Amino acid sequence: MGIPVNHELDLKGEICPYTFVKSKLALEEMDVGQVLRVIVDYPPAVHNVPRSMSNEGQEVLEVAKVNETDWALTIKKLVDI
Repeated sequence: MGIPVNHELDLKGEICPYTFVKSKLALEEMDVGQVLRVIVDYPPAVHNVPRSMSNEGQEVLEVAKVNETDWALTIKKLVDI
């Protein structure tokens, strides 16, 4: 890990597109330069959320498997959305 995180969002149990929408809403409340960690357990979100965040101009710092069912997506806010 080692990446300082400003906010963590637990989206276990959520499916696409809600995983992206809720992640985007969380980023809207954050300042440019801050880091959001999103925890998901829906396999398509592991690919869809980082791709969508990159398309929005944000930086995906890390996609890491936490355990058998969960992943942590670490996203740095680069631009206001």
